[in-house]
Amino acid sequence: MQSTGKINVLAVIRLLFTTSSSFVRNAGFRNSLSATITTRCSTVCLNEAEGCIDGSDQSVNKVECVQVRQVLSPLEVLRKWGCNEDEISKLFIRRPSLQRANAAQLEFQLSLLTPLGITSSDLVKIVNCRPRFFNRRVHLVLDERINYFMEVLGSKEVLRKVIIRNPCLVLYDLDEKIKPAIEFYKGLGFSQQDLVAMFISRPTLIPRTNFSKEKFEYIQKTGVTRDSKMFKYVAANIGVSRMETIKEKVANLEKFGFSEDEVWHLCGKCPILLTVSVEKVQRNMTFVIASMKLPARSVLKHPFLLLFNLETQLKPRVELVKRVFDMGLKPLVEEVKIATALRMSEKRFLKVYVMCHPKGVAAELMEVYEKAKSMKRLAEESKKYVRKGFPF
Repeated sequence: MQSTGKINVLAVIRLLFTTSSSFVRNAGFRNSLSATITTRCSTVCLNEAEGCIDGSDQSVNKVECVQVRQVLSPLEVLRKWGCNEDEISKLFIRRPSLQRANAAQLEFQLSLLTPLGITSSDLVKIVNCRPRFFNRRVHLVLDERINYFMEVLGSKEVLRKVIIRNPCLVLYDLDEKIKPAIEFYKGLGFSQQDLVAMFISRPTLIPRTNFSKEKFEYIQKTGVTRDSKMFKYVAANIGVSRMETIKEKVANLEKFGFSEDEVWHLCGKCPILLTVSVEKVQRNMTFVIASMKLPARSVLKHPFLLLFNLETQLKPRVELVKRVFDMGLKPLVEEVKIATALRMSEKRFLKVYVMCHPKGVAAELMEVYEKAKSMKRLAEESKKYVRKGFPF
């Protein structure tokens, strides 16, 4: 009978444990997140309970031996760490499995990020950038990586910004990935300031850097020397790009009548062009030639024509300036240059071309501008414009 009683008690304890564990797994946020739900579970220390029933520990009351303690859920861990309800919602939506994460492990990983100055809003950016960030073993050799980056970047604040841009920096192998890449760029003449700029502008600098003899030839073709301020951008953008991607982008510009040398000098003048998609370059070039009635070679002098967003900046501003001309109006500036108009801030542009006119006229121009911004991209739209060039 005594033996049977012991088994029954253990069975009840295990049942409680199984039920609470199931509750934790099933509790959490759905698409309509209710951030006010708090999940708590109680666990029973089975080993200690069995020891008490067996009579192995006579000094402890058998009832007190069954210890019940509260275990934080991932939701509570995030709240405790400083996340508000909106931030928790964003984290769970971006990474739903985070709701079922091991609370103790999550709390430990968050504690490692705290000394780096990572805030709750930073955490949302990190998970948004790398949803599986907490699936990795962040703690392995973390101190050694942090110390190395502190030495390279110079401050904890810069390191924080870099980690937000690429959270995987704390996960890459220090000796196999991080050190070789950084030492290579130092060998190219990169200063500490250069490395900081590159880590922020090119967050994949560490894992994707790969140089070959052909890539060094490309750098030389740009005509950018090592003492130039543009060298670090040219070298980094070529270093992280795949060979087939580089060749595809160069060939795409050559289709518009540029020689290979002209393309590479353009990339030396505007290195970020190597990061622009083939599709975007094609759309912008088509608009420059067909709608703005400018020669293709205009982009050699004004590379920004290939960088601006066609739908929200390039096309609406060109249409508005054209309408000002058609209405016989004069802008606030004496000499109208479309290149200047395109590079103005939004506030300055509206002041010069819209707000300087009478109220009724300004309202009409503003309607034209807003309509152009809201229109969908149409490939044939450029054919509707009157053949008229714009002064640069």
